[in-house]
Amino acid sequence: MTDYGHDLIFGTFSTPAAQQHDAVIALAQHAEQVGLDMVTIQDHPYNPGFLDAYTLLTWIAASTSKLRVSANVTNLPLRFAPVLAKMAASIDILSGGRFEMGLGAGGFAEAIKSMGGPSLTTGESIEAASEAMDLMRGIWRGDGQMFKLHGKHYDVPGVRSGPQPAHDIGIWLGAYKPRILRLTGTKADGWLPSLGYLKLEDVAESHRIIDEAALTAGRDPREIRRLLNISSLALSDTNEGFLKGPREQLINQLQELIFEYGFSGFFISGDDPTIMEVVGKDIAPAVRKAVSKARTVSGTVPAPSAADRQRQAARLPDINYEAIPDDLKASAVEPGDRDYDNVRHSYIYAGSPGLVLMPRSANKVSEAVLYARAQNKPIAVRSGGHGIAGHSTNDGGIVIDLRHLNRIEVLDRTKNLVRIEAGARWGQVAEELEKCKLALSSGDYGGVGVGGLATTGGLGYFARKYGLTIDRIRAAEIVLVDGNIVRADADTNPDLFWAIRGAGANFGVVTSFEFEAYEIGNVIRAIQVFDLSDAETFLVNWGRIIKAAPRELTSFLSVFSSRKAPMAQAISVFAGDDTEAATKALTPLLDAGPVLQQQAHIAPYPTLVPWQEGPHGGSTMGVSHSGLIEHITPEIAGHIASIVRSRSAEMVQLRAAGGAVNDMPADATAYAHRTQNFSLLAASYDNPAALNAQWDQLKPLLKGMYAAFETDMSPEILLAAYPEPTLSRLRQLKAKYDPDNVFNTSFNILPAADNVVA
Repeated sequence: MTDYGHDLIFGTFSTPAAQQHDAVIALAQHAEQVGLDMVTIQDHPYNPGFLDAYTLLTWIAASTSKLRVSANVTNLPLRFAPVLAKMAASIDILSGGRFEMGLGAGGFAEAIKSMGGPSLTTGESIEAASEAMDLMRGIWRGDGQMFKLHGKHYDVPGVRSGPQPAHDIGIWLGAYKPRILRLTGTKADGWLPSLGYLKLEDVAESHRIIDEAALTAGRDPREIRRLLNISSLALSDTNEGFLKGPREQLINQLQELIFEYGFSGFFISGDDPTIMEVVGKDIAPAVRKAVSKARTVSGTVPAPSAADRQRQAARLPDINYEAIPDDLKASAVEPGDRDYDNVRHSYIYAGSPGLVLMPRSANKVSEAVLYARAQNKPIAVRSGGHGIAGHSTNDGGIVIDLRHLNRIEVLDRTKNLVRIEAGARWGQVAEELEKCKLALSSGDYGGVGVGGLATTGGLGYFARKYGLTIDRIRAAEIVLVDGNIVRADADTNPDLFWAIRGAGANFGVVTSFEFEAYEIGNVIRAIQVFDLSDAETFLVNWGRIIKAAPRELTSFLSVFSSRKAPMAQAISVFAGDDTEAATKALTPLLDAGPVLQQQAHIAPYPTLVPWQEGPHGGSTMGVSHSGLIEHITPEIAGHIASIVRSRSAEMVQLRAAGGAVNDMPADATAYAHRTQNFSLLAASYDNPAALNAQWDQLKPLLKGMYAAFETDMSPEILLAAYPEPTLSRLRQLKAKYDPDNVFNTSFNILPAADNVVA
């Protein structure tokens, strides 16, 4: 018995006939409809009656939703391997991981030569295939790092790897002779011969060659899937030969190919829709059932794949990976997984968590929290991963990533009430709400996650008109440390509702918010660039003008140091499309200092916070400091100017607050800073010591701090973020809702010694 234990694949080996192109697509769609797993296409570029296989595969993948596709097999000499790798990755990405690489070293040598392909000996063709496999896998690595290959047939001095396919593409070699069979065992993921060219009595010897080569290469032979093209399957009332006969005969002989000959994938040629339907709806299910029963009795299991072995080797010894709840396992990412580099980091910080869980509902977040608690490891919660403070990743702990909780819905248009899940990005929110002429102020970047910003503050382009993001929250759904899912609003758990608006990361995982949005259409955005030669005077002038401006105007000022001349760029947004009023509000800013450039335009709000999805690469962040300012005095302006002139910070930004932000009483939310008019951010990647020294001189002049922009996690910094009596009240609530201080990776508020809520 030779059963390698792989799951079964039933598909077609189809002809890409150009004259019947509509029928070819219809047959592929039919294959999916009748339950087949895969469509494979002959690749003979020199045949004038055939469509290009890869163009056709793309079309088929786009015309179906579940069907896997592959060339059977790719004519490698006529497909330049680096470009082939790009094509394959592209189809896989666009199809959601439904492409496999059937690969041939190059049959029909004269036909290949007739199209200008290389004239290679058999040995050279196998060498070229070996190099091509290495090259494709190097490009598919997708990490953006330089990949080089100096071979006899491919000399690649340096190409950045990517894009990464949606799944680990298998390379299945069409092989018959010993040398390429040995290459199959050494490097390939599958063996794909055709029964018309292969005698069944020769299969055992072919397996022996593949298996010995695999063992010599340090592989388990069971890693290599064995597949078979079948040209002779036919249904009839009587036995007319192998795989030609009644239903039961076909079922039994397919089982023979599985158990006696080791095959687990079957691609049937003939382009007959009736045979497709019989196989897909009847024969394949019967074979699967019989094989499953037999394997249960025999205990046959496939060998762990290379990916499985890599995952096992990378697992941390103090995390129980086997105990991951079933509903979370499918999307969980471990250090050895191919997707790990795409989820391990935040936007700014490099991380190396031991596990990333990606739940899809509040109930699954609850399971994730309980599981993570049981591991006794640090827990990070990620909504978007953009936070400057870097709380959304860790080293060796568990990350609960909310990216799949990203729904946005209007609950009540008459009240402008919207529900937004915590994993949505603010760019998405702006796009969705703009459809019904609503908006919510967030930050200044559309990739920021809703959950992190909406539990901290939210100082955006409409702040002076409509307040902070947290000021628009009307309710929230929260997973507590014990796994309970609760609602918090003005009437239900009002103490928790108060706490999560400013210090939410300390009390649980907020999975969704209900916001009261506001009606707004187009806005007016102005960009003004100023000469900063006299930085102190400019900063004082800008602060004075913004404080006196109408509430519709909110301005963010970024200051840039330069060896030639420092500059400042103000992005100012007028909340509305009244150009006359906007001009009146913006014109005084021209008196702040020498203007180098200015422009203004009417735009929909979503264009101000564009959302660009993509994996975060992380880096080594130096320091970021935050301070709140009531008035930009000459003394404060002097310190900011000194930071700019010394180039100790790569980023210096002032955001206008005041206005509606300060309409809220200081005790209305856990964000208690309701007298300040500006938020200051300074960040350094290259010279943190110099920035720290200058910030220490500025700090006594500041009044409070916006927590999301601060990297100093020392306990004494808490009072700057949460001045008394806010901090004491938060500590009491921490003792009530998280007495064991499980949620401790943000600005950690320690539980009070007692459990009496003030």
